[in-house]
Amino acid sequence: MLKSFYYFIRLLFLQKHLIAAMARREVATQYIGSMLGFIWAFIQPLVLITVLWMVFSLGFRVKPTANVPFVVWLTAGMAPWFAFSEIVTGSAGILVANAHLIKKTVFHSQILPVVKIVSAFIRHAIFLLMLLILIFVNHIPFTEYYLQFLYYLSCLAFLALGAAWLVSALNVFLRDVAQIVGVIIQVGFWATPIFWDISIMPEKLHFFFKLNPVFYIVQGYRESFLYGIGFWHHPYQTLWFWFFSSSLFVLGALVFQRLKPQFADVL
Repeated sequence: MLKSFYYFIRLLFLQKHLIAAMARREVATQYIGSMLGFIWAFIQPLVLITVLWMVFSLGFRVKPTANVPFVVWLTAGMAPWFAFSEIVTGSAGILVANAHLIKKTVFHSQILPVVKIVSAFIRHAIFLLMLLILIFVNHIPFTEYYLQFLYYLSCLAFLALGAAWLVSALNVFLRDVAQIVGVIIQVGFWATPIFWDISIMPEKLHFFFKLNPVFYIVQGYRESFLYGIGFWHHPYQTLWFWFFSSSLFVLGALVFQRLKPQFADVL
């Protein structure tokens, strides 16, 4: 069993060139036929951030959070959440959408969620560029902690891949899974301190919110770009995150591996 699991994971590295090619094609396909093409990838986050700035900074005049302008603070939290939600919701139906590939015996279907992660990270890079522009415009100092976001990006990919394998495999046999995932993502957005700061909650409830592994990533982005705090300042949260994420990663891989031989028959 360990040998087959090792081979299952090793294939991701052996297929890295195919994964990169499919990710580029997926991103390009979204803009085929449009006059502006890939420029839309910049326009969409730019419009979103502009609307947030007008609503919260000019309209509601929301005060800065921890001495950081609210729109910057909010963008830093939304960037990883949007990437995570795009990966998980997009992966739920990815096997069904690529049934023609899965029915080919030489195709390794476990790479499809990885393709979704790579394509989501291409758009995530654009969102991060917008965040850096906001940071520059608001005269927030650049620090060496910016590089720490790469650690949290790895955390995001690891957590999302485990969830993506699990939901994509289950959705082949129970198509309601994709709908359930959508609902969970909607609830998770408001249950995670993205639009609101955890400090507004009673301190006795902080422990339960910190059990959410996505909170670890969202807060990590803010600490990397805005506060200059290292992840080693949260040893217990870090241990919990990697315990939870590793468990989900193994569970997702094992479920996918177990159900994979039946995909072609069901699809």
